[in-house]
Amino acid sequence: MTPARLIRMLPSDNVAVVANEGGLAAGTEVEGITLASHVPQAHKVALTDLARGARVIRYGVTIGTARDAIPAGTWVNEASLDMPAPPALTGLARGPDQPQPEPLTCYTFEGYRNADGSVGTRNILAITNTVHCVSGVVDHAVARIRAELLPRYPHVDDVVALDHTYGCGVAIDAPDAEIPIRTLHNIARNPNFGGATMAVSLGCEKLQPARLFPEALPDLVTLQDESHTGFEAMIASILTTAERHLIRLDQRHRETCPASDLVVGLQCGGSDALSGVTANPALGHAADLIVQAGGTVMFSEVTEVRDGIDQLVRRAASDEVAEALLSEMAWYDAYLARGQADRSANTTPGNKKGGLSNIVEKAMGSIVKSGSMPISGVVSPGRRAEQKGLLFTATPASDFICGTLQLAAGMTLHVFTTGRGTPYSLPHVPTLKLATRSDLARRWHDLMDIDAGRIITAGETIETMGQQIFETILATASGQKTCAERLGIGNQLALFNPGPVT
Repeated sequence: MTPARLIRMLPSDNVAVVANEGGLAAGTEVEGITLASHVPQAHKVALTDLARGARVIRYGVTIGTARDAIPAGTWVNEASLDMPAPPALTGLARGPDQPQPEPLTCYTFEGYRNADGSVGTRNILAITNTVHCVSGVVDHAVARIRAELLPRYPHVDDVVALDHTYGCGVAIDAPDAEIPIRTLHNIARNPNFGGATMAVSLGCEKLQPARLFPEALPDLVTLQDESHTGFEAMIASILTTAERHLIRLDQRHRETCPASDLVVGLQCGGSDALSGVTANPALGHAADLIVQAGGTVMFSEVTEVRDGIDQLVRRAASDEVAEALLSEMAWYDAYLARGQADRSANTTPGNKKGGLSNIVEKAMGSIVKSGSMPISGVVSPGRRAEQKGLLFTATPASDFICGTLQLAAGMTLHVFTTGRGTPYSLPHVPTLKLATRSDLARRWHDLMDIDAGRIITAGETIETMGQQIFETILATASGQKTCAERLGIGNQLALFNPGPVT
């Protein structure tokens, strides 16, 4: 029988989470206390008597105050706590400059180098569109390309539609319209697409091709062009244009590239209270290794770092980075306030079922996936990253919107942690899925790439699991398929559009 076990993150914590699969029964004696009721796995237990109004501490921070008296051994959940106010965005001090760790120079991967120096992890034909009206036509064309053309070009990994719901019926000149427009522009430039793209336009939409691609129009098929007589003529034009790109892409081959050419996006979704115990800390260790190797790591999700802004500011590499972090937090606070919402709207029913009482606790477990390196830059929504190192790429916490914005920022490989389980992935970049719990990894054996729950069930350490994640990232960047790629599943793009719809 597995011994009863609680996990306390720091000595100052007055709650700990249940490690045992299936939870612990009422009457279980553990850590010198007796459980008053059954407590599910990943949920919190009071380690000492807490008076009404007392601070409830996990990760060394106050995640809430006791709504009523909480005796030792009691299950602590969202009904037990009142959430604290968000931390102020003023008076935060940047920490001292951190010593640079020894660089890692011995790690490489096999990637596709582009003319601009960027390196892709996949060799994909991307077809973007200027308006959602053409999505059905493009989807039909993509299916035809996969069936009829792609088998002739063995060095091309896939063809994907950069589908979206934008382009018309919107206030195209509103100030916030620049966010979805630059997002679409920069997604088309992603290194996994080989440095060039093709586009399909309807012809009458507000988002005209010249506005989406102001520097130079890509290969363009316009469905309203008078040369198209009927549906098959439209499809023939798309297939003809696509074949020109397939010929070019098929001439590309993988070459050995330093790990400094990696651009990895980090995200968590369907999180539970073990996310910050197993998968996210281990991913943080892997993130440190990528940054030490000279690569780029993006972490995101404004509402899931907002309550740790003081931690982020202390890690800012410069005053400019610190100010940029605060600016993104303030912008998002105002955005939520316009919708009469705040950061507390983030936490889902599944998060709470997984032991996360509120957004404060969720944020503490989310931040740790960023590792410990200095934050070298901040990327605003829809912009492309222009530097290396650890970057905060400002996004909503929505899995789909976050992934879309990281794709626009230049991400070429996605790492996604989950405790509750989600089949989310992107077809545009390989998406590695990390399970926080071994039970989830067993049940979803063909959807999860790595079982980070082994930190609890098999004696793995954060460091050994982090090294395994790092090495899996390199192998995946070199062409090893993820579970999602083997199954052929992936989510559509989801644009962040804070602008008005007309």
